[in-house]
Amino acid sequence: QVQLVESGGGLVQPGGSLRLSCVASRSIFRAYVLGWYRQAPGKQRELVADIRSGGSTNYADSVKGRFTISKDNAKNTVYLQMNSLKPEDTAVYYCNADTGSVLGRFWGQGTQVTVSS
Repeated sequence: QVQLVESGGGLVQPGGSLRLSCVASRSIFRAYVLGWYRQAPGKQRELVADIRSGGSTNYADSVKGRFTISKDNAKNTVYLQMNSLKPEDTAVYYCNADTGSVLGRFWGQGTQVTVSS
């Protein structure tokens, strides 16, 4: 079976931090690319960060220097550490796995992040 399950969202004040987690089935966790996307109300879903199977990472300019993506192979889990949060970071955050093959991409259910004073 395959699945992606996100957790860790919540309400934080500007400048605060949150750590999102995504637990994947072993077969999906071994995908070529694991990533985090977000979608704010009225906006297109956008890539926040991703990590390749070899460990290289990529970040959107808007989060570079504030967010860090990482993974724990033993726990089949990918993380997104979010620091110095801003109100514009408010969105539903989704975990994604790109298999790099005809099997395609897989998505989690999303977790809400709200940054407000």
